[in-house]
Amino acid sequence: MDRLTFEKLVEDALTKLPGKFRSKLKNIVVEVEDEPSRELLDDMGIEHGTLYGLYQGVPLTEREWNYGNMLPDRIVIYQRPIESSASSSADIVEIVVDTVMHEIGHYFGFNDKELYEMEREKGRRKGSTT
Repeated sequence: MDRLTFEKLVEDALTKLPGKFRSKLKNIVVEVEDEPSRELLDDMGIEHGTLYGLYQGVPLTEREWNYGNMLPDRIVIYQRPIESSASSSADIVEIVVDTVMHEIGHYFGFNDKELYEMEREKGRRKGSTT
């Protein structure tokens, strides 16, 4: 998939955020890169597995009253790992949406354990309605 098409998927995923969350996104940039560097994976302790996205910043829940005049928080979505894991275009869309939602969750202060539990619950609800 070309970069512009992939970036559009990321933009579309952001529009799927409920309005009450989307309106609270301030001073944040979402970017697409090919893949994470080996250095980044090493720094994160990722020897095996795949990194689809990364949140870099200070979560809203950790900001104090004097927080300001900062560079934007940053979310990076990695195109190649997502494409490599997907078996179809529909899979790419689903992984992009899930990854964007996961990284936005970090912005709102949720940790990986909480986010994975929410994702499991979403999967159970999704499975029960089909």
